[in-house]
Amino acid sequence: DNLLASGASNSEIYIWDLNNFNMPMTPGAKSQPPEDISVVAWNRQVQHILSSAHPSGKAVVWDLRKNEPILKVSDHSHRVCCSGMAWHPQLATQLVLSSEDDRLPVIQIWDLRFATSPLSQLEGHTRGVLSLSWCQADPDLLLSSAKDSRILCWDLCTSEVVYELHTPAQWCFDAQWCPRNPSVFSVASFNGRLSLYSVMDGSLEAQQKSQADKISSSFSPADPLGPGRHLLPLQVPEGVARGTLIPPLKKPPKWIRRPTGASFAFGGKLITFGHTKALVQLGQLMTSPQPVFISQVTTEAEFLARSQQLQEALKSGGLLDFCQKKIEAAQEPSEENVWNFLKVNLEPESRTERLKLLGCSKEDVQKKIASYLGNGALDKQPPPEVDGLVQTTPAIQGLENSTGEEASPAHFLDDLLPEGKPTLEITVSTDTDGLISQALLLGDFPSAVRLCVRAGRFADALILAVSRGERLLQETQKQYFAQKKTRTSPPRVQHSSFQGVSAGGQRFFLLKLLSAVVHRSWHDIVCMCDLQSWKEALAILLVYSRHKEYTKFCGT
Repeated sequence: DNLLASGASNSEIYIWDLNNFNMPMTPGAKSQPPEDISVVAWNRQVQHILSSAHPSGKAVVWDLRKNEPILKVSDHSHRVCCSGMAWHPQLATQLVLSSEDDRLPVIQIWDLRFATSPLSQLEGHTRGVLSLSWCQADPDLLLSSAKDSRILCWDLCTSEVVYELHTPAQWCFDAQWCPRNPSVFSVASFNGRLSLYSVMDGSLEAQQKSQADKISSSFSPADPLGPGRHLLPLQVPEGVARGTLIPPLKKPPKWIRRPTGASFAFGGKLITFGHTKALVQLGQLMTSPQPVFISQVTTEAEFLARSQQLQEALKSGGLLDFCQKKIEAAQEPSEENVWNFLKVNLEPESRTERLKLLGCSKEDVQKKIASYLGNGALDKQPPPEVDGLVQTTPAIQGLENSTGEEASPAHFLDDLLPEGKPTLEITVSTDTDGLISQALLLGDFPSAVRLCVRAGRFADALILAVSRGERLLQETQKQYFAQKKTRTSPPRVQHSSFQGVSAGGQRFFLLKLLSAVVHRSWHDIVCMCDLQSWKEALAILLVYSRHKEYTKFCGT
């Protein structure tokens, strides 16, 4: 840090100790033949390596420990007049040389391990190159100034120009990157001015004003070479072109790139990335493809295990067994009901299983009816007249849309319960009406007809038989005539009630149910059914309605 190298004519090179200027050192014997030293530069990685360049195109690398030159570099195919030289910020064996000759304004990149010829050559300037500066923050960027009044920034990976600045007023004999602010560089011109620019976009005037305000903060008063006091505010030189725009870099520099990053993805995945170290291969700074790591982050182990079980069940097709295990492991009745519902939807005969889930088992109902008929129990209710049922049916049918069109969703709730009309309550008691309702819920018309005939309600029996075909109608007719032969009077009326509903009310509800089943008016069942009888209404839809009708009414 306390050594200063200088070069002069006659191949003179001196190394000065800043603490003692009386005894300068030399790196070794003077190179022959004697000539001017155009530039000297210290190696960025190895502190005892120094290089010097001559206008003849020769560059010499000195080892201060050995006090002698260890390598000489020269392009024999082109007579390059060396005007600038710079070492790679990270690779100790690479350096660049520039040519001041207007006939060959090139920049050559050399590797000392392959010193027979340059690795690559940059051609972009139209006149001789005057200075070079290698960016410390991004080794891929090289700055050069030339006699063509242009300052170019090169991308050494692609050998392309990624930034260009025109300085038509004067030639710029030196351009250097700022060691503290990597986006800023200084330019010294022959008119005696020192200008500051930025490789980021913006106006030329705004950048110079901004840098003039901040230049004092770049130099600490504690700097051993500083004046020991704060610098005065700098003034922007007059004559600067106003409104001049500076184009930005064509690629993002390394100092503004994200060094690392992470992002969470679905399923507990964590994606991370980070920069890898540069590798030296064939004399070039090579970077391997940047890896991206995908990790599994587990915070809920139990939830993840259940998710894996579900995924396995989906792949193997064992959803029924999966639901059954969930039913057995359920701790709450509500949870068990949910898994039961999901299971019945996966059954091949889903409608039948849904009826069982609703508590409508065909076997149980048939046992109840057989026991009821075997005991000879009869409700003491008067047989309904056919005219009475016919008068009731139009009232129920009137609830349907007269045009046959689907009601508007906006008026659906208003039309559910018309004013002055009672709701439909489907009874499932153990008397005649309840058993008939249960038989109709399951589609067991023969049992419903037998119950009606046994109770002497031949009008109901005939209506049900007609709706189910000729065979049941003939059997009902036989039962009717057989009953007429054995009974000379209808059953006596006996008033009874269940669930707070009178016998007359039960009769009214049953008539509505009969009419809805015979005429397939499922809209009446859905709209007029009491909320307490939702299971029975759903059972009727499962038994009688078509798939489209079932989907429609369940959706409403």
